[in-house]
Amino acid sequence: MPFLGYNVLLAPMAGVTDVAMRTLCREQGADMCFTEMVSAKGLSFANDKTRHLLDLAPGEDKVAVQLFGHEPAVMASQAAWIEEQMGESLAYLDINMGCPARKIVSKGDGSALMKDPELATAIVSAVKGAVSHPVTAKFRRGWGPDKETAPEFARRMEQAGVDGVTVHGRFSLQMYHGFADWGCIERVKAAVSVPVCGNGDVRSGQDAVAMRERTGCDGVMIARAAEGNPWVFAQAKAALAGASQPEPPTAAQRLAMAQRHARLLSQREGRNIVRMRKHAMWYVAGLPGAAAARRQINECESLEDFERVLGELGHITSSN
Repeated sequence: MPFLGYNVLLAPMAGVTDVAMRTLCREQGADMCFTEMVSAKGLSFANDKTRHLLDLAPGEDKVAVQLFGHEPAVMASQAAWIEEQMGESLAYLDINMGCPARKIVSKGDGSALMKDPELATAIVSAVKGAVSHPVTAKFRRGWGPDKETAPEFARRMEQAGVDGVTVHGRFSLQMYHGFADWGCIERVKAAVSVPVCGNGDVRSGQDAVAMRERTGCDGVMIARAAEGNPWVFAQAKAALAGASQPEPPTAAQRLAMAQRHARLLSQREGRNIVRMRKHAMWYVAGLPGAAAARRQINECESLEDFERVLGELGHITSSN
């Protein structure tokens, strides 16, 4: 069975999975996309910048939202507010228990909750009691190396009432270094009866199939491999369906997608789209002339800037 009805999912990523990114990934086959992770505390202050993260693209009928925080009452009240505001556009709510970023864990949020299962359980129970939509939890293999706690943690989350769990096969202290242990996902799958989504090191359609076959997971979540590469979802969907793999995008297609991404971002953010810089870097990586283009990208601020630099790079790649 798919994970809550979804086979291939775009992970929540701060500063990345906004309206523009989700639009492109959905077009390429992502079954479900997350907003950027949302601070429950920020929402509680009626912070416009935080609420802006919940905006939907035209025609975007379903989206998943991941909340982070460590106060059960605040998490529950803001989950209820999200449900009220988004209505049926909300697919489900996820509780972030896996983010390893220092500024997150230093406040007791994200993967810091893996060190306090009692608090994590209280958060899940509070959120479940406040909303009618499904609630899931996303966490890691454990906090520190050589102490895998994910299977027992997953059991605790199931007892607290989650409708599914997503497991990233790295320890929190690993950040994104080394390799994800898919064996951990398999052990979590054996430990619980709720659906399990696997996350970590899925970079291709073959990887998606390998993860599902190795772990028995119900869904595959893709994160960093989608940066500058929304085509990874088309590859994963085809591979999981046993269909032939689509051809990798050409240089021209990559640059055209980058320009479209910039236009979508400009429509949402206005003239100043500095945050497009990182996306442009990902799209051009490995292309002829990319090194020089990166220097220019670092100075881009507007849609016109990005179109000029990407257009110039297109002339270089077409002549190689």
